[in-house]
Amino acid sequence: MALPLKLSVLAAIMLLGACRSDPISFHTLTPVHQGAGRSGADIAIESISVPPQVDRPQIVIREGNSGLAILETDWWGASLIDELRSALLDQLSNGAGQQRSSVRVDVQRFDSIPGQYALIDVKWRLRALGEPDADLLTCRSILQTPSGPSIEDLVTAQQNNVKRLAAQITQAASHSRGCPAAG
Repeated sequence: MALPLKLSVLAAIMLLGACRSDPISFHTLTPVHQGAGRSGADIAIESISVPPQVDRPQIVIREGNSGLAILETDWWGASLIDELRSALLDQLSNGAGQQRSSVRVDVQRFDSIPGQYALIDVKWRLRALGEPDADLLTCRSILQTPSGPSIEDLVTAQQNNVKRLAAQITQAASHSRGCPAAG
């Protein structure tokens, strides 16, 4: 009688061990700062929108021409909207406390393709604070960065895209009040 009980317990332990899932890795769009100084602009973020397919805690990648894969073990630290807001706030603020402009960000595409590239296609509207909506500057940025095959590579490529987007918004707010050249 003791032998069947031991075998049952051993079988149960082995089954439970087989059901173990892979650990979840969390990623962020806010890169580690490497002592780089920020711009002279402080820009408030009015709103951010992203396509609903990618606004989730799990990282979504493209597969083939029409497929999407939701990665169950690679997650953003928050929803994609919150990750973008946090990363842009970090890039657009110099800590001076006086905001002179505000921006609305409308992400049209947020593509991540392992081993190929990360792409962000954004329409954004910049407004000097205290100015009427008629003085909005509306621009579009399509930013693409090559990526290695890992999810870490994709996240780093998207961090680069967000950094370049913030630089374009800052340039428009600080200098020319015109849309930056594509690129």
